[in-house]
Amino acid sequence: MNTKKLNHSILYKKEYYSIQGAIFDVYNEMGNGFLESVYQECLEEEFRLRAIPFYTQKKLTIRYKSKILKQKYNPDFICNDKIIIEIKVVKEIAPEHEAQVLNYLKATGFHLGLLVKFGSYPKVTIKRYLF
Repeated sequence: MNTKKLNHSILYKKEYYSIQGAIFDVYNEMGNGFLESVYQECLEEEFRLRAIPFYTQKKLTIRYKSKILKQKYNPDFICNDKIIIEIKVVKEIAPEHEAQVLNYLKATGFHLGLLVKFGSYPKVTIKRYLF
């Protein structure tokens, strides 16, 4: 019998659970079917109510071979100065949505990204990406 103990620690556990609760509250209140901009505004309000520090559409610097590019990334949210959140209102998450979050993580050096899908019924889904 293998008695090896598994480590189930979650990166930024406290912050993640607070953000997750805010996302669930927005979905429970609004349901699905709205535009992404509506969910973004609702999340802004919910983050304020929960005192979750955040930036909306903050421009992030991109580098190519140590040169700073003119182009910028604009994730939907940066919470707690360390978690990137990208929201989508789609039926299915596409590979390009996942690549977008992973590229944000790579460009910023952040370690946790959340891809939130509000376009599903009967529940919202949150995918975690670690970099």
